[in-house]
Amino acid sequence: MASATRREDDDPDGIEFIREDDGTVTARDLETGLARGGDTRAEALTQLAEVLALEAGDGEPIEDPEEFLQEIGVDPDVADTDLPEFLR
Repeated sequence: MASATRREDDDPDGIEFIREDDGTVTARDLETGLARGGDTRAEALTQLAEVLALEAGDGEPIEDPEEFLQEIGVDPDVADTDLPEFLR
């Protein structure tokens, strides 16, 4: 069973750490509900920071989805059926 690290008087705008049954840690932002996991609290928090930055508008738009897929080593012709609607 997972366990969370949070006091009753914690500010609802903070971060909650959850120790999962498999030993990994999930960091959850209480304001947005976004969560990411990792092997350690630091790794989970780093992953969560990246997700929050993207949610806030950081990052670069993908101009050409097929070119992007090729850059990361995915064949667009093979992967087309598994892509989200916005990349088809």
